[in-house]
Amino acid sequence: MQQRVLLIEDDEAISEMVSSYLTREGYIVDTAYDGEAAVSRFLGSPAYDLVLLDLMLPKRSGTDVLQIIRGGSLVPVLIMSAKDSDVDKALGLGFGADDYITKPFSMIELAARVKAAIRRAGYAAAGSQAAVGSLTPPGTEPQPEPKIITRGGLTVDLDNFAVLKNGENVKLTAKEFHILKLFVSNPGRVFTKAQIYSLVWEEDYFGDENVINVHMRRLREKIEEDPSHPVYIRTLWGIGYKLGDLP
Repeated sequence: MQQRVLLIEDDEAISEMVSSYLTREGYIVDTAYDGEAAVSRFLGSPAYDLVLLDLMLPKRSGTDVLQIIRGGSLVPVLIMSAKDSDVDKALGLGFGADDYITKPFSMIELAARVKAAIRRAGYAAAGSQAAVGSLTPPGTEPQPEPKIITRGGLTVDLDNFAVLKNGENVKLTAKEFHILKLFVSNPGRVFTKAQIYSLVWEEDYFGDENVINVHMRRLREKIEEDPSHPVYIRTLWGIGYKLGDLP
């Protein structure tokens, strides 16, 4: 079955270029050129496998569209934007974007991101179905101990995707949580940006440092007392990042 993509982009030239390329790659592509049309198309059409969303839209903003989508769907949403501030907002305010790509971008990179996002969503759905199918009646199987890691004032519950900072709940996006999980599970190990991208996004790294920089900055703003002097995830200039030396 062909996978269906909703492309929301007000620049008709870019929309035509992206739509033509993805169609040649085997996708069914529906297009919308403004926020109102995007909402109407998403709510009134068959289920989509992925949404490509430009944030700078007429009639209704891309962040509004994203919130409406997330109100009733977990479809992967890939942001297309030339403005890091808009990407910050979409990724960091709990709107639920899965990833972003910076304009201008290559069609090869975009197609790889689309394929990877759909693949990850498929794995997640399969994992949830497997978990439901393997349930046994209460009391017949011992429940495993939750995997909880404490580093300094942070408590990370790996099974329940929960983080506490000095006893207070910290709301992280999925990507932020997986980045933090990577570091707290591997104390002492140094990760390059390419390694972080490969392990968290599960796709090839194209050298776009902005993706890592944005997520790392947002994560630090949430877990560090002073994000400009981080103690939990420290920068090794010219090398990468590592977990700080914490008790």
